[in-house]
Amino acid sequence: MEAKEEDVSLGANKFTERQPIGTAAQSQDKDYKEPPPAPFFEPGELKSWSFYRAGIAEFVATFLFLYITILTVMGVVKSPTKCGTVGIQGIAWAFGGMIFALVYCTAGISGGHINPAVTFGLFLARKLSLTRAVFYIVMQCLGAICGAGVVKGFQKGLYEGNGGGANTIAHGYTKGDGLAAEIIGTFILVYTVFSATDAKRSARDSHVPILAPLPIGFAVFLVHLATIPITGTGINPARSLGAAIIYNKEHAWHNHWIFWVGPFIGAALAAVYHVVVIRAIPFKSRS
Repeated sequence: MEAKEEDVSLGANKFTERQPIGTAAQSQDKDYKEPPPAPFFEPGELKSWSFYRAGIAEFVATFLFLYITILTVMGVVKSPTKCGTVGIQGIAWAFGGMIFALVYCTAGISGGHINPAVTFGLFLARKLSLTRAVFYIVMQCLGAICGAGVVKGFQKGLYEGNGGGANTIAHGYTKGDGLAAEIIGTFILVYTVFSATDAKRSARDSHVPILAPLPIGFAVFLVHLATIPITGTGINPARSLGAAIIYNKEHAWHNHWIFWVGPFIGAALAAVYHVVVIRAIPFKSRS
């Protein structure tokens, strides 16, 4: 009986776990080194072609994003019966699918932000400089304006008569409801971005291949399913600004501030949560 117990004990320790779990996993560096924080201001970037190439990539990606998504919204809204269209689920898939495709295409060039809130969150986490963050946000907004403008150019009457894809707070909801929806929705998105692109996680979990654009696009899809009935789902100030400028009706500007303040608060909360709680970087630097 003792021999059998010994065999069981040896068998339990013969094959070590391929990947530790819990706190043991956090202690495994696996050749990972914490990258230094990006400088607050880096004037040398302004002389680099890669800097401007990244901005152009953000412009084109946001342009395509607005073009496809606003066209999808128009196709749903113009129909007298939702059964004859892709419906809310189709709109959500259009937004999430485009983010998946565009992040995949541009991640190696600009990081694939396509959203000022994402850029803001990464800036707060010291993943990019203020110079690059401001440039990205400007290019994203310009791309969104152009994308919505092309959709309006196809059929001006249809565009203006069906809301132009502009974000507004639905009847029955308060400004507080809309702000909360935007904060929570953006938190989910930016938190997913941090988790999917975390270099330490990639090094630690190298046996689990993760295609970063997939969870990011899926997060966008799920947030849209939940919040389209509330605000039309902003979670992207460039998307909200582009549609509002091209549509340019009074009610599109009534609560437009919510679609900037909400996403920026959500992005800031996600950045703090990832850096301070999940990664505990401030505590590591003290030790």
